[in-house]
Amino acid sequence: MSGGKITRRVALLAPLPALAAPGSLNLPKKVRVVLIGKEGHTGEVTTPAKQIPGIEIVAQLDSQTDYRPVLDREKPDLVAICNDNGQRAAAILACAERKLAFIAEKPFAITLDDLARCRKAVEKSGVRYTMMLPLRFTPHFLALKQLVASGQIGEVAQIGGQKSYKPAPNVAWRNKASSYGGTIPWVGIHMADLMRWTSGREFVAAAAFQTRLGWPALGDRENAAAALFHLDNGGAGTLRMDYLRPDGAITHEDDRLRLAGTKGVAEYQASTGVTLLTYDAPPRVIPPLAPQSLFVEFLRALYLGGPDPISASDIWRINEICLKTRDAANSGRVVKLT
Repeated sequence: MSGGKITRRVALLAPLPALAAPGSLNLPKKVRVVLIGKEGHTGEVTTPAKQIPGIEIVAQLDSQTDYRPVLDREKPDLVAICNDNGQRAAAILACAERKLAFIAEKPFAITLDDLARCRKAVEKSGVRYTMMLPLRFTPHFLALKQLVASGQIGEVAQIGGQKSYKPAPNVAWRNKASSYGGTIPWVGIHMADLMRWTSGREFVAAAAFQTRLGWPALGDRENAAAALFHLDNGGAGTLRMDYLRPDGAITHEDDRLRLAGTKGVAEYQASTGVTLLTYDAPPRVIPPLAPQSLFVEFLRALYLGGPDPISASDIWRINEICLKTRDAANSGRVVKLT
């Protein structure tokens, strides 16, 4: 690699929206937050909350606590929903009923019927919401998004994604289908979202396979899965998901994303960072962009007139895609996604 060499075209790219440090976010009022559950990405809320003046977490509940009387008593400005996957739809419906803004873990529901019920209730209530897809706001995937938007790799024709996690067999709720809902909607949703978001391509059909091999302690949890997506331009996307990463690995996850286009290839993996290879220039490493924060951007949207950090259409769409892809794996059939 050529050690971070940046071409003139990279240097002239229009920057993504800059994010001020969390402590400099001047909210017009105190924002009282109730946190339901302790699963998943709670740190996406609790860490910036410590840095932003005016944020107060008034209740932090475990997944077994009845949150409804707490919501009625505290009347929070914002609810963070981090309970297990099987309980999440009910919590979203409770927020919609009370017209409480929320940021929720993914997926919003583990069945298509419950997802439709949530969407109807949320849209009827007019409440503001977002979903915990924090990888969109990390330096390397922001850089990949910008590379594709700049046109440097041309039209994306093939996408390859990977999510590999350590098994964590003692997380009991993930080992029951009724509370987990599947590895594709829990793990795969992160990368499936990045594949669509960075490439600008839509998924129109999916086939998938999933299984649990060995690791009886995982119960119902699939530890190996793969999906094949047909893109709207005729291209293809593949996504690998597993719980097979050894405990000796430095990080819990191994995320990878490769975007191959008509003019070149851009990809990310932890060992190399973001790399770019095109027909008209030597291979080079692309510097990551500044990190952003989903929670901070959501607060900016709620109280300072900023745009939604993730569009409503993207939120519902990626939930639907991943539930249908899981169902494709269960049925052994190719499913249409449009």
